[in-house]
Amino acid sequence: MKYIEKFQYITHDIPNLSHLEQAQLACEAGAKWIQYRCLSKTDEQLLQDINAIAEICDDWGTTLIVTNHVHLNGKADIQGFHIEDMEADFIALRKLVGNDITLGGSANTLENLIRLAKEGADYAGFGPYAETETKPNDYLALGLKGYQQAVSELHEKSINLPVLAVGGIKIYDVEALMQTGMYGIAVSGAINFADDFIEAYQDFYTSVKESAVN
Repeated sequence: MKYIEKFQYITHDIPNLSHLEQAQLACEAGAKWIQYRCLSKTDEQLLQDINAIAEICDDWGTTLIVTNHVHLNGKADIQGFHIEDMEADFIALRKLVGNDITLGGSANTLENLIRLAKEGADYAGFGPYAETETKPNDYLALGLKGYQQAVSELHEKSINLPVLAVGGIKIYDVEALMQTGMYGIAVSGAINFADDFIEAYQDFYTSVKESAVN
């Protein structure tokens, strides 16, 4: 079973910090897992970013995951991909990237989670928990009840898939979210827009680790 970090940080297109700067700050804060999420650049620009971020991650021993862009596999030091398309064929993706690459997927229903597990995804980002400006969508917020129900159903079906809560999560949500049985949490905006990036990251990391029940 692959290593899946319980607290995952996601970079984002924001005006005041480049993806590279976000990754550097996250690593300085102690990040174990960075998901590079950039949907606005050309392949050449993406690879320039990814190669620079990969060097930082290598220096800090941090896992680098890239959102989508599976066609870049093998062109940079990427440990895995997170696929946001909820209709994506993970059996085909696994054949494409091989067994060593980590593959995660986005889900917003129990059915999505079950399919990801059956098709061999290594983990799932399940959300949104609440309203989020990082990834605007029309999906209903799951709230604590949605996570509790999903964890219960997966347990009943003996499905062992690491599921991380994502979408609009604030520091004061962490303890209750982790108590639902979530494997972990993924965060972007609450750290990127904090007054002190490093302090915000470390507060989340500590809270997730202390609140974990599995």
